[in-house]
This record gives sequence, structure tokens and C-alpha cells, in this order.
Amino acid sequence: SQLVEVVGDKQVTAMKLENVVTGEKKEMPIDGVFIAIGHKPNTELFKGILEMNDVGYLTTKDKSTYTSIEGVFAAGDVQDHVYRQAITAAGTGCMAAIDAERWLEQQEH
Repeated sequence: SQLVEVVGDKQVTAMKLENVVTGEKKEMPIDGVFIAIGHKPNTELFKGILEMNDVGYLTTKDKSTYTSIEGVFAAGDVQDHVYRQAITAAGTGCMAAIDAERWLEQQEH
């Protein structure tokens, strides 16, 4: 189905949907709308260099931002295939910075 119209005057009350196969239209009562437009990670330049899953997200090790190459870290939209939100991208960016800092400290010893 595809969203055809969001219904409501001062607040959202319903949405109109159309079945893209049958053409059938229906109205569904709702209180709000959250639209996800889809996402393909921009990782093409790392193909054959860093490990990726079958959809193209960079894989990381053990709930960290470490990739398949030592000293290379991944965060945000190229790594997060579960939540795919700006706030979680910021969080994994912070994780990558801390992981990189710790990795650099280990290189000095």
C-alpha cells in the first residue's frame, strides 16, 4: 500500500491508503504519522575492503564500532541496520570516537 493522503484539520485523524496491486482505497484512523522513506547505506566505496552484511551495512565486532580492519571504525547510517535514526547515529558516532581514542592509546604502548 501507499499513503495517498493524511486526513485532519488541526491534528491527524486518519490516513488514506491505496493498494498498489489492486487499486483498492481505504481510510484508516490514526493519531499520528511517522514516515520512513527507506534506506540504502552509502558504503559502495568500501566494497571488497571492509566486511559488510548482505544489504551493504558495514559489520562491526561485539557491540562496538570496530570493523574488520584494525584501526577502522564504523558508526551511524553505514553501520546501524536496526534503528536507522539520527539520534542513534550520533550515539554510535560518540562510541566510534571513544573506541578510536582507546585504540590510539594502545598503539602508543
